[in-house]
Amino acid sequence: MSARDIIAAGNTSLGIEFGSTRIKAVLIGPDKAPLASGSHTWISRQMDGVWTYSILDIWSGLRSCYRALAADVLERYGLVLETVGSIGISAMMHGYMAFDKEKILLTPFRTWQNTFTSEASEKLSALFGVNIPQRWTIAHLYQAMLKREEHLPKIDYLTTLAGYVHWRLTGFRSVGVGEGSGIFPLDPETLQYDGRMMQDFC
Repeated sequence: MSARDIIAAGNTSLGIEFGSTRIKAVLIGPDKAPLASGSHTWISRQMDGVWTYSILDIWSGLRSCYRALAADVLERYGLVLETVGSIGISAMMHGYMAFDKEKILLTPFRTWQNTFTSEASEKLSALFGVNIPQRWTIAHLYQAMLKREEHLPKIDYLTTLAGYVHWRLTGFRSVGVGEGSGIFPLDPETLQYDGRMMQDFC
């Protein structure tokens, strides 16, 4: 089967990566060889002392990246991209996105670039007996708790950038193991959040 036929049949996987400086998309076939790609350049900004990307940045960047991918498919294969077999989302290192029950973002997206969670990182590392980097979601959450931030009682869903994009595209609140390991420590046997550490934290 030719690459054109593979794409037309939707026998493909689309990977989208939200990096710190570029959003990248790659379309691959069953043999995992790249068939087409696209990208969009973006840059974080400071908002109220927080390094962030706005919701508008996220979705306009994703649309731009996908358009570039679709244009590459059209140029290479003379084919309008209409379907893919599966989609995978990854993103920069973890961070903090907190939403209320109305799906409203409660604070600017706090990226891995922020270094104001050192107190939480140190206390959690001591409590759990494992290193908790500042960029992890639990470090951001605990730092917000230490500061008694007003948004905390309103949180209905807490996730990362990759988790947010997946949720809004599919309706499902889930993340992969790699992403989950930067939210809260995992139990290596169950690949679920570590129960003992969760009890210690609560």
